Amino acid sequence: MLRRKYTRIKHNIRALYQTSTIYLVSFAIVFVCITLLTTIQPAYRLSSHTITEWTSGLDSETLLYLIGQENRLYQRAIDDDYTIPKFSSIIFGMIINITPNEPRSFLGREIPGFPYFGQRFVIGGSNHIRDIQMVESSPPLEEIMEDRKAIFVEDEKYQGEEDSDTTPLTEENVVFIYNTHNRESYLPHLPNVTEPNHAYHESVNVSKVSEYFAKVLRKHGIQSLVDTTDFTNMLHKKNWKYHQSYDASREVVQEVFKAEENIAYVFDIHRDSLPKKKTTLDVDGELFGKILFIIGAENSNYEKNLSLATKLHERLQKKQPGISRGVITKKGAGVNGIYNQDVMDTALLFEIGGYENTLEELYRTVEVLADIFSDYYWEAEKVFLNE
Repeated sequence: MLRRKYTRIKHNIRALYQTSTIYLVSFAIVFVCITLLTTIQPAYRLSSHTITEWTSGLDSETLLYLIGQENRLYQRAIDDDYTIPKFSSIIFGMIINITPNEPRSFLGREIPGFPYFGQRFVIGGSNHIRDIQMVESSPPLEEIMEDRKAIFVEDEKYQGEEDSDTTPLTEENVVFIYNTHNRESYLPHLPNVTEPNHAYHESVNVSKVSEYFAKVLRKHGIQSLVDTTDFTNMLHKKNWKYHQSYDASREVVQEVFKAEENIAYVFDIHRDSLPKKKTTLDVDGELFGKILFIIGAENSNYEKNLSLATKLHERLQKKQPGISRGVITKKGAGVNGIYNQDVMDTALLFEIGGYENTLEELYRTVEVLADIFSDYYWEAEKVFLNE
């Protein structure tokens, strides 16, 4: 009897010891994890961008399915014929960032030049992925600087100064506009030029779009500074290559920031290297150059830049459906990945129209862009003043 009672007590003590050990070890593990999470350098902490990278190998329906396990409302967005993927495939794709049914995920790191087609379409303004793609052309600097004849007679309605119809008018310049590829031009204004890689001109170029953008912003009460630096000529003088254009424009951007402390937004305007059918919106016979937002995914302000681009894209689509081609992020070999957007968390790069558009078509687009941006700007100012 005593022996049985002793055995039971011994068993209970052992169980208590094991339970206490498990609790102590678990507590120690939790303590260590919390310590690591609170002391680790910011660069290595988890962020929404990191999570985005981990889930980049998942298709949207798989992600909706996983989220739907917690909130069943998300399951309504999944097609009825959707097949649940194997758990092993999901983990495989997240760990090595390769999608088994997407050949480009295997080839992207192996074929030279393939990264140019690896940009990520965060938001698509079109149903056709080819209409969203941006092409970065980089002809020899000598071809860009070649002297060409240009014809451009500006319509009277686009001439003259725009008086502000909004009160108040900002006292200082709050928007800085520049053109890293400032000689990008348009074939309709270049007689006898048919080769897209020759669509460059010293004066009839994308800088005119920037000038008109600033003019319309002033009409909405927003003072803007437009840079007139010929970055192409700067490259020539420094004996730099065309791919170093962003290094050249960065010098100017930094100088402007020192002199203009009230700058709150920075816009780098380009034109795309896609044909007209992909860069043009037809609204009852009236043509507009489509807008594509480019975000460098390797800059420190990536998430905030992306947030601003997304908001403007949504406003554009609401104002004039189809005028935005979407928002894409770019990083990796063969691309800049920063685009000077690390200088400010409200720095954006626009691709407005393409080499076959006319300046008049782009001016129409700029009017829409200035309209939605001014609404966004003044709404943000009201919130700031009320805080």
